[in-house]
Amino acid sequence: MKEILRTILYEWEQRELPRVIPRDYQLQQYLDLEINKVLVITGFRRVGKTYLSFDLVKKLLKSYSKKDVCYINFEDERLPVQEETLSALLPAIQETWGQKPKYLFLDELQNMPNWSRWLRRLIDTEEIRIIVTGSSSKMSSFEIPTELRGRFFEIQVFPLSLAEYLRFKKEKIDFEKLSHLPSEQAKFNFLFEEYLTFGGLPEVVLLGETGKKMELLQNYYQTVVSKEIIERFNVKNQEGLKVLLRLLLNSTHYTVSNLYNSLKSLNQKIGKTTLNNYLSYIESSYFLKPLFYLSPSLKNQLQYPRKPYFIDNGFIFSLSTKFSKNFGRLFENFSFWQLYKKYKDEIFYYQDRLGREVDFVIFANNRPEILVQVCWDATDFETREREERALVASGKTLKCEKLFIVAKEVVPAGDSRVKVLGVKEFLDFLQ
Repeated sequence: MKEILRTILYEWEQRELPRVIPRDYQLQQYLDLEINKVLVITGFRRVGKTYLSFDLVKKLLKSYSKKDVCYINFEDERLPVQEETLSALLPAIQETWGQKPKYLFLDELQNMPNWSRWLRRLIDTEEIRIIVTGSSSKMSSFEIPTELRGRFFEIQVFPLSLAEYLRFKKEKIDFEKLSHLPSEQAKFNFLFEEYLTFGGLPEVVLLGETGKKMELLQNYYQTVVSKEIIERFNVKNQEGLKVLLRLLLNSTHYTVSNLYNSLKSLNQKIGKTTLNNYLSYIESSYFLKPLFYLSPSLKNQLQYPRKPYFIDNGFIFSLSTKFSKNFGRLFENFSFWQLYKKYKDEIFYYQDRLGREVDFVIFANNRPEILVQVCWDATDFETREREERALVASGKTLKCEKLFIVAKEVVPAGDSRVKVLGVKEFLDFLQ
């Protein structure tokens, strides 16, 4: 064990770090705090957590050496997946370098048995700043083990924002000129539609060819299904799980009963308890986030259909047969995640007795504060008028006056009680 760890440590000392394109996350501020808490970086696979860590490592290496700033990847196949690996780590570092690190970066630590107890011991006994990354919600504030409660800061990393996407593409848009400069509007439309189509996973964005983007997205999907769901939860009915995922990718709403019946019709015999488990496994991988119906009754929330939102638009485009070229669906998925970054679990959807639906309700301070309708093309009068009627009617019922339509471009609202936000205005509103 010691020899394996020593080899990995020597490799780290000699390793040249990759070029990193800066993201909009400010991690240094957490290390500058006087209190010593673990910084936990979570999120879906391939969103850039490791590169975000490397960016922080590079900043630290301006003042420290590699012996002070140590990085260990627990997905390294040479490291035995056993508790002894963790127990041997610090002694191996001390023996190899003659000192303990000041900063310890631990990638995919949750792969190791009893990792949380070991980490708690480290926090209590060592003066080391610890940064942990993980692509499983076992690392998130919802599932973090009891022994680590109150001892960590969590940063959830998402696919590239629109601003980050433009940075990765080395493109600049002058948003002030969009309304009166057709060439700038055309440039933005092209880039934004590409962003909506292929999503914001960094490696996909940096690829040039459409075919390669599709192939990489499908590879990512297969890896998540196999590693984050099937292997982690020891799923026996692998085909049933994959059919379930295809159903979700082609749905705008779902209930457990409807999914159960659809699976049954496709000769997939999965009980409702197992089906609920599968849904929780999928959510725990960060692949999907369900949106619940707004109701004061928890029973109603669980009984009403849920709306599925996928972590990256690229998966809808590359895997869905129903919505792959539907910009309305892609734009709604994009809009959900922009709202989620700010409001987290304060977001719901609403439907009145006439079946008129409001895409998003921000429920904060014990009341509906904001209603948001997503409309890809608000220049279409009939579509916009329908969305406005649903907003105004629901606003009266829910006693909410902040009514917004989010569209790809700003147009005058037909009803003075409703405001139409273009993409830039929407993102500015969420700042």
